[in-house]
Amino acid sequence: MNSVYIQSSSPVDNIITSPAETSHRNRAKRAGTIQVVEFILGNDMFAIDLFDTREVITQTEVTPLPNTPPYLKGIIDLRGSITTIIDLKDLMHISAESKGKKNSRIIVLDRSISSKPVGILVDDVFSVTTYSQDDIDKENTSARDTHRDIIGVIRKKTKSVGEKDKSGLVVWLDIRKMIEKIEADL
Repeated sequence: MNSVYIQSSSPVDNIITSPAETSHRNRAKRAGTIQVVEFILGNDMFAIDLFDTREVITQTEVTPLPNTPPYLKGIIDLRGSITTIIDLKDLMHISAESKGKKNSRIIVLDRSISSKPVGILVDDVFSVTTYSQDDIDKENTSARDTHRDIIGVIRKKTKSVGEKDKSGLVVWLDIRKMIEKIEADL
């Protein structure tokens, strides 16, 4: 029997998935897990929902636009589509420079996020990770009634060779709400 492969509607780096893998993703989402794209801004880790992304590209030359807010980096031609680039560090008022080698990337957002093609500039993309709902604190960071665009804070557990479990925090951003607030500037 021949396997049929389909391209997922919102993969990072155009990952091709089989129907079985797509079915597994759907089961994982129903089972109380989330998949996020983790990235670095300054010295901190952030994440957005995997299904709010279309692809990740290396930073390319951005054409600046005059008389725009500082967070609007400019535009790029992405395979024939003019895409607006938002500097997420400027938008979030993060001034810290990332430590180590800088591998700036553009996360192109899914077309359901905005009426126009949009990409967000980040210092580096770290990984695509699946977390259980138990790893997420949504209570203390609720974005519903505040001006913050945070869905929750993810407790990331990592293991180092010969050491005990370490944990870190990843801020899970509500990218839909963030783009909705600045839609008029796009």
